Amino acid sequence: MSIGQAAHASGLPAKTIRYYEEIGLIGRAERTDAGYRIYTEADVHTLRFINRARSLEFSLEEVRQLLALWQDRNRSNTEVRQIALGHVSELDLKINELVAMRDVLRNLASHCHADGRPDCPILSDIAEATGISPGS
Repeated sequence: MSIGQAAHASGLPAKTIRYYEEIGLIGRAERTDAGYRIYTEADVHTLRFINRARSLEFSLEEVRQLLALWQDRNRSNTEVRQIALGHVSELDLKINELVAMRDVLRNLASHCHADGRPDCPILSDIAEATGISPGS
């Protein structure tokens, strides 16, 4: 199938498929005599696997590791579990950071009276954090 068909079947843009090929995440596609890429059903299954892993926010390197383990029928699932649990720890850190940001913004917004005055605690906080004064 063509790259457009593979893109449609895998849910990935053609540009992303070409990028994954360029970085070696997937193998080089076969080519027609005219130079067009040709993909197999197996390629599409691999692309779907990658798409799902990326939707779970695994990094490209983690996807590379998971892909290698998925393709290794003699693997132990212990390594897969370790990768997944490591990713869960990273997600927990991100969640905590996002909750903290949300709380700061909620607090700043609660002190913003939106009454037309130029004083704004939200802008003041951002400016203080950057060390920039207005009009600089």
